[in-house]
Amino acid sequence: MTASKIFLYFCLSFIGGIFLNSFLSPSLYAGLIFGLIFISVLFKYKKLVVIGFCFLFLVLGIWRHQQVELTIMNNELRKYNDLKQEITLVGLVSAEPDIRDTHTKLTIGNIQLGEEDKSSSLPFAAARVIKDENGSRSVDGKILVTAEKYPGYKYGDKLKIIGKLEAPPVFEGFNYKAYLKKDGIYSVMYYPGIELAGKNQGNFLYAKILSFKDKLREVIYQNLSPPQSSILAAIILGDKRQISQEWKDKLNYAGVRHLTAISGMHVAILTVILMSFLIGLGFWRQQAFYFSIILIFLFIVMTGLQPSAIRAGIMGGLFLLAQYLGRLNVSSRAIVFAATLMLAHNPSLLKLDVGFQLSFLAMMGIIYLVPIFQNLLHKAPDFLQLKNISIMTISAQVFTLPILIYNFGYFSAIAPLTNVLVVPLLPFIMGLGFVFALSGTILSYFGWFFSLPVWLLLTYLIKIVDWFSGFSFSAFVFEISWLWLLISYLILGLFIWRVNKKFTRPNFLR
Repeated sequence: MTASKIFLYFCLSFIGGIFLNSFLSPSLYAGLIFGLIFISVLFKYKKLVVIGFCFLFLVLGIWRHQQVELTIMNNELRKYNDLKQEITLVGLVSAEPDIRDTHTKLTIGNIQLGEEDKSSSLPFAAARVIKDENGSRSVDGKILVTAEKYPGYKYGDKLKIIGKLEAPPVFEGFNYKAYLKKDGIYSVMYYPGIELAGKNQGNFLYAKILSFKDKLREVIYQNLSPPQSSILAAIILGDKRQISQEWKDKLNYAGVRHLTAISGMHVAILTVILMSFLIGLGFWRQQAFYFSIILIFLFIVMTGLQPSAIRAGIMGGLFLLAQYLGRLNVSSRAIVFAATLMLAHNPSLLKLDVGFQLSFLAMMGIIYLVPIFQNLLHKAPDFLQLKNISIMTISAQVFTLPILIYNFGYFSAIAPLTNVLVVPLLPFIMGLGFVFALSGTILSYFGWFFSLPVWLLLTYLIKIVDWFSGFSFSAFVFEISWLWLLISYLILGLFIWRVNKKFTRPNFLR
């Protein structure tokens, strides 16, 4: 047993501990005792000693998740939730404002609680006074404020806010509280009094990136009408706010919703398509690698450096690096290690962040299922790498299917077909979309001119989605428990293990 394989087992054990504590309440002492027994009593047997250390890393994962949960429970801001009393706080708009049709959602960080300013023009009779020797104090955590759409606020604005803190609600069919928890938000405010206390208090570079993203968004919506405009904004900017519920449902039924979501599945498919497409055009592997890395980096920047895009980009970059080094067989270990570091920092991602789940599983599907499909279809022609692209897309779909059913409660029966029909166009839509948006910021005529081919591609995508989502058998609605989710991946893993014993793994993307 090699050192790298042992390290892989340790990482998987740590992730397993976080998984167990996310759904159950396992005992730390039982795992610790088992681990120590295997190490101390059976030390003559190397494999059993490794199993003993795996138990210890399992315990470490459980402990890490419990510690984070305890920190969340003791979060100071949570103590003021649902007290029905107003508090005064000062904080920064720490993320891109989420502007909706009738209101705006502001993520507030760098929070200070303090006494009410009697000279304030805010129309409140009294606010809860929190005193200390300095008159105010910093607290950890963030809050999500729902505010009026006007006047608008930007990233980096310093705001004085007076209102009532509430615990995030849990809606039927959607746990909004858990959704915010993964981002470190445990409190919300609805339409509080707000005063602008300062501007440009955030990171200068990030503010410029968001400002440039606003210009790109403006070009898109000025030159394209819905739903083409909203779908393109989601694909290249991660801006899903303008996609109507009707079109969200159609994308779900057609099995291509992942194209409009900044997740690992999106980036995974994008990375392998870029490599396949560039190599198919005659680029050397080294040239295709550097060009793909640059494009993925620009894509993540264009989305406004969203955390989900950054996590997906890290995994996509590791996958590309493995291809470049010609060691795809160990890329799964690098991705598992990256996932372990992310979960050590924020264990809540494993259960609560669908984007993280898709990031990890889509990459694993491409790594382990693509060689199997390539062996089965090795005699089929591959015109312009379309066979490779289709195989990669289906591999990612198969591996992410159980987690999609678990999270969203539906299964798209036509997803393989619709993905084969539209996913090969993704690099063209993204490439021409970026050219169109960038050129429109220079001269409006350029934007109109380059919008024409983008509109044609998007119209094709829309027609495919609209037609296939209309069939009564396009999607089936049902739910599975976390136990069935675990069984699904155990069966999938067993299938891959058995099939790999019959086939020799080809050199992927030769």
